[in-house]
Parts: sequence; structure tokens; C-alpha cells
Amino acid sequence: MQEAEKWVTVETPAPYVTLIRFNRTDKKNALHSTMVMRLGDLLREAADDPKVRCVVLTGDDRAFSAGSDIKEMLEKGPAGTANHPRRVAAWRTIERFSKPMIAAVNGVAFGAGNELAMCCDFVVAGETAQFGQPEVRIGGIAGDGGTQRLPRKFGPNLASYMLMTGMPIDAAMARHVGYVVKVCRPEETVAEAVKIGEQIARNAPLSIRLTKECIRTAVGATLENGVAFERDCVWRNSQGPDRQEGMSAFVDKRTPVFPDS
Repeated sequence: MQEAEKWVTVETPAPYVTLIRFNRTDKKNALHSTMVMRLGDLLREAADDPKVRCVVLTGDDRAFSAGSDIKEMLEKGPAGTANHPRRVAAWRTIERFSKPMIAAVNGVAFGAGNELAMCCDFVVAGETAQFGQPEVRIGGIAGDGGTQRLPRKFGPNLASYMLMTGMPIDAAMARHVGYVVKVCRPEETVAEAVKIGEQIARNAPLSIRLTKECIRTAVGATLENGVAFERDCVWRNSQGPDRQEGMSAFVDKRTPVFPDS
């Protein structure tokens, strides 16, 4: 895991915002299993840290991540990579991360890289960013949630095109279908994502976490069940300190100071 610590680094660019950067630049940030495991560990720590209210994931100018490490997959086989219990557990941690997570994408987000970006709540992209699932072009299949998330994020028709042709789409198209929320000049991508992270971090932490739970529930629930879950979250939120502080600050015409939670 020593190499993984070099390949996945952590910064605090702003109060309450954690920046996790992939730094395996010679391999276009190809995701070795140890990198996925380290990311899972870091997110587990972030979930329990009251000083972290938002996480930004990024790579470098050429690549967010070009996908899984093909050389590792050939050497270890499925049992040692895609189906390795610790790797599977790490992906589960990433998928279930309870706090806001933003992908800041420059260059390519292919294969597992795009699957990782889809685990985030939204994406900020540089103008030259590309998103794709090219697995079928090398005899594979998207295996870290791509076949399930792509139709939800991109719509079934575009997802079918991307998954079956292996062809990528650019940032403009990703913005058009709502996957990317903002397109920037590449040199501004990370700063813009951090800026949005700061905006989120100024809001009530419990309210944000419960809102994320509601949004997740909306994907698979009926409207009736989703609204019922939302009402439950409203009740849970009312029992915490954030609501009282926020409303008191509004009445007092001051900026709310939400406690760490």
C-alpha cells in the first residue's frame, strides 16, 4: 500500500473541503486495486471526520483516470482484481459515501475512471474532458457499476451507444445530458469544484447528508415511497441542531454557524 499512498494523495484546499488526487501520471491514473482500496479507506475516514463536509476527486491534466490497470488484471485475473473482496468492499464504501462528493475531471475518464466519476454526486469538467466505457473494445464489459449507472446518468439510449460501441463522449455532450454540471477551462476545473465544495460546506451538514439520502432514494423508489422517505428525513432533521441554528440565524439576520457533525 506504500505505492498507493503516492498514487492517491490528500489535500485540504479550503475549510471542510478535502481534495483527493490521483497521482499515477505515467499510467494516466490507471486504477490499480491498491488505489481503489486506499480511496475506500480515505472515504471511510472522511465519513467519520466532522471537519470534512465535502470531498473533491480529481486526477491530472491528461486524465482523471484511464480505467482499471489492465496489466494488473492480466497478471492477477478476476479473483485478484475485480472480484477481490477488499476491492469490492472499497467500491461499496465509495458508492455509499454519505457526504457530498464532486468529480473534477480533466482529460479522460474511461472505464473504471468514469464509473468512479458516476459514484460522485455531480461532475465539473474541463473543456477537453472525455467520458467513456471502452471495455468491449478489448473483450471486456463494464464491471464496476457501469452498465447500471450509465443508463441512470446518461439515459438508456446514449448509455447503450457508449457501452456497445466503446466510443466516448466529450464534455459538451456530457453537459447537454446533465451528467456534467459545469464545463470550465482545464486549468480552472479543480478550483471551480473546490469553490462549489466550499458553497456546500457552508450549509447545514445534517441537512446536506439527509438531502443526499433523499436523492439516492429517489432513483429507485416510487414517488409515494420517496415522498414518505423525504418526510421521515424532514423529521430527523428537525431533531438535530442545524435547523434551529439556521432558522434562528435567518430571524436574527446573521450568518448561521452550524456545528460539526
